[in-house]
Amino acid sequence: MSAPFEERSGVVPCGTPWGQWYQTLEEVFIEVQVPPGTRAQDIQCGLQSRHVALAVGGREILKGKLFDSTIADEGTWTLEDRKMVRIVLTKTKRDAANCWTSLLESEYAADPWVQDQMQRKLTLERFQKENPGFDFSGAEISGNYSKGGPDFSNLEK
Repeated sequence: MSAPFEERSGVVPCGTPWGQWYQTLEEVFIEVQVPPGTRAQDIQCGLQSRHVALAVGGREILKGKLFDSTIADEGTWTLEDRKMVRIVLTKTKRDAANCWTSLLESEYAADPWVQDQMQRKLTLERFQKENPGFDFSGAEISGNYSKGGPDFSNLEK
């Protein structure tokens, strides 16, 4: 089940059987719940440009071809509080038009509402980067935001 847009953190998570994944303009985050007390040596994680594989204690959790390419040597994984593995992948294409609709090519797709919220979030993130003096906290995106974007000329610095 996908969670709603988290306004404060700017995260639009997509729930999965093993945890969740979410994205920014530049990165994709994968959070995998693992048994409490898991140790780093219990984890096997392979990160390549278009593939990810994660096994814990010899049990495969996640494996497949990523939705789009990443920079392989910038991918990292960490074990947090011995109960969650966080994988961070850097996107090769870093713009609002590159909103991943699923984590893998054939699995873990966001439902249409979550996809829309992800695209809106990435578009706002892009506008914030392009216009650092403007406050976008109350801005709403509607319409065709993937091509050119909305008009924010009425916002104040």
